[in-house]
Parts: sequence; C-alpha cells; structure tokens
Amino acid sequence: MKLNAGSVRKLELFLERIANDTYPEPPSDLHSGITRQMLDQVLGTYPLPPGARILDVGCGQGVALEQFVARGYAPIGITLNDEDLRACRDKGYDVRRMDQSFLEFADASFDFVWCRHCLEHSIFPYFTLTELGRVLRPGGHLYVEVPAPDTSCQHQTNQNHYSVLGKSMWLDLIRRAGFDTLASLDIGLTTQAGPDTYWAFIQRKP
Repeated sequence: MKLNAGSVRKLELFLERIANDTYPEPPSDLHSGITRQMLDQVLGTYPLPPGARILDVGCGQGVALEQFVARGYAPIGITLNDEDLRACRDKGYDVRRMDQSFLEFADASFDFVWCRHCLEHSIFPYFTLTELGRVLRPGGHLYVEVPAPDTSCQHQTNQNHYSVLGKSMWLDLIRRAGFDTLASLDIGLTTQAGPDTYWAFIQRKP
C-alpha cells in the first residue's frame, strides 16, 4: 500500500496532536535499580566489546546512559521530551530529539539497542520494532521492557501508553519484525498502587 499525500498529512497531524502527551522521566530509585539489574544480566550474558555503539530509545534523563558510559561504551540517546533532552545534554550525553518510529540513523548503526519502557508509547509498535531492527547490526541484540496491562497500576490508562499489549502479542510482533527471542522475563515489583509486572524481552537480530 502506498500512502498518498493526504494520508501522509493525516498521520503528520495526528502525531502533532499527541506530541504534547509526552512527560519528563526524572530518575527514581525503582527504575534506576531495575535498569542496573537488567543491564548486569543482559550484558553479563551477551557481552559487548569496549566502545560498542548503543542506542538508548526513550532515554529519559540518562539513567541507562550513565551506566553505558561507565562501562566504556558509546551510547546515543533519543527522546521526544524537551525537559529530558536538556537534562541529558547538561550531563554531557549525546542525545537527539527523535521519534523511535522514525529513526534518523543509517542501517546497522548500532551493536545494541536498549528500549526500556518506550515501545508502549508507539502508536504502531510492529513498525517501530522493524525500525529498531533496521539500525541494529546483524548479530546485535535488542532489549525491550514493557509494562503488563491490567495490573494494579493500570498502565493502559496512562495518557501516552498507546500499546500496552499482552505478552503473547509482544512475542509475536517481535518474531514478525525479524528477531529471535532469546529470553522472556517477568519482573515483579510492588508499587504504591499494589503489585505490578514488567516484561523484559531479549532478542537477537539474525
């Protein structure tokens, strides 16, 4: 299917309308702790060479970027939130204002893509996954972490959570996007609202 100019403009107008749904992501003990835990697990199992190029999708205010730099890697972050962009740049990180679905990087630009709590913000996650795969080199790894629906936190009601899907749907979209799933993990936690669950998927691009 080829979109005509009118259809493209409709999509542009829709994206402009929801642009203000973004919100800043300041560091928190909960998410900083999970980030460190999962990075230790993923990079301990699938190590990267020094200086590896990493894309941090939806980088917030630099929680994972700090970890990547400390480990000797070369990360680039992307975000659509201006406050997060300023906070990261003030810390000296290379962060671009960019939509995860329309990446401005060449094919096979990165050794590893980290996408923690960002894919649920995509209006078309299947397309977004294929774009993440495009910029990942063959043999590279993708880490995706998303909130489960219908927990006490009711993530599906968040103002810019457009794709809070079931686990089997995520796994099938990942497969359709061309990845091999190496691990599917449940992250259980307790919040002020009650019990909650995140799902982590570790994939490899063939």
